[in-house]
Amino acid sequence: MHVHPQVQPPPPGTVSRVGLISVHTSPLAQPGTGDGGGLNVYVRETATRLAARGIHVDIFTRWEDPELPETVALAEGVQVHHVEAGPKRPLPKSEVANLLCAFVLGLQRHPSAGTHDVLHAHYWLSGWVGRRVAQRWGTPMVQTFHTLGLLKNSTLAPGDVPEPALRLVAEQRVATEADRLLVLTCGEARLLHRSYGISGQRLTVVPAGVDLDLFRPREFVPSADRAPELLFVGRLQPLKGPDIAVRTLAEVRRSRPTTRLRIIGGTSGNGAGSMGPQHLRDLACSLGVADAVTIEPAVDQRDLVERYHAADVVLAPSRSETFGLVALEAQACGVPVVAAAVAGLEAVVGDGGTLVPGHDPVHHAAAVLRYLDDPAFAAATSQAGVTTGRRSSWERTVDRLVNIYTEVAADTRRAPDDAVAVGA
Repeated sequence: MHVHPQVQPPPPGTVSRVGLISVHTSPLAQPGTGDGGGLNVYVRETATRLAARGIHVDIFTRWEDPELPETVALAEGVQVHHVEAGPKRPLPKSEVANLLCAFVLGLQRHPSAGTHDVLHAHYWLSGWVGRRVAQRWGTPMVQTFHTLGLLKNSTLAPGDVPEPALRLVAEQRVATEADRLLVLTCGEARLLHRSYGISGQRLTVVPAGVDLDLFRPREFVPSADRAPELLFVGRLQPLKGPDIAVRTLAEVRRSRPTTRLRIIGGTSGNGAGSMGPQHLRDLACSLGVADAVTIEPAVDQRDLVERYHAADVVLAPSRSETFGLVALEAQACGVPVVAAAVAGLEAVVGDGGTLVPGHDPVHHAAAVLRYLDDPAFAAATSQAGVTTGRRSSWERTVDRLVNIYTEVAADTRRAPDDAVAVGA
């Protein structure tokens, strides 16, 4: 993680304090395990860069590790506050939903309550909390869903579990009441407009970024005399398609029998519809490729860069994706991406990869083989991916966030409403 060392004071009249709400997962958590993923990265990277511009950031998350203190300094000007709500241990998101009233009460008792110029809630659970405390404090709130239950339920993977009605209702309420909805792609904006009638004036596209100081182009091209390596990075859940990655490997090995697959990630924290390491090993065994599949737990971002650099192709076969952060990181490293043509990947994968309609492993394998068999094509794609990555820095993301926070704070500051019920 790159943090700018010199903190600059904000110009007069701009936002100086922001509260980020991330109820179910902490920016301190390792992405790729449990409920950790792109949301964690987004919150951490934007918070540290906001602080580098002189904006104090408080991050509120559920206290699930008794070994951690109540407040942790993530960086200069960024504090992570652990709010007591339920037992101090990891819980499935379905159980965290039952603890939101307790989280609201914990926020109301916090010393910083009501001191922020803007609240920014991440995911629907945080939105549920945010809309209540924002009404009580008279503080404007912006919302980023990161994933939508409506989208997930329309693209369920085999064996996956649909999102409950509670989430769908809550998302609609939050979308309707937030002062501004920040979406990761234009496709997400269209879905919210079509489903809930949200006007374009309340929707702003703010894509995630990539740390260009860390995710840099590799200084070598994998040699032709080594075994080709495919890479899958992400939580091990049906939605992300690690099973498709294993089946793609089996198809690729029909033509390139030395090809290997490295899978990096942990089982999803929801405990439902997961396909953990043993499931994937069993699948690989049934396909006759068990000796060519390596499964590793999630790693920190510096180690992840090394894994990208060692790969010939990154696989992103998600059945649904709001924003393909892994595909963006891979392209910034100059590694070609073979991705499913779903909305969140279509918005990220340009000339730095191949979008494959559907999830047929035969079709994904054909795209992979073109990169393995045509070094000139792979090299051109690699360079195009680097160009794509350079247009997607976290600094550009934070530029947009600062503008939005300032607009919302100026337009929607309101008087506190002490009559709002916690359970409303």
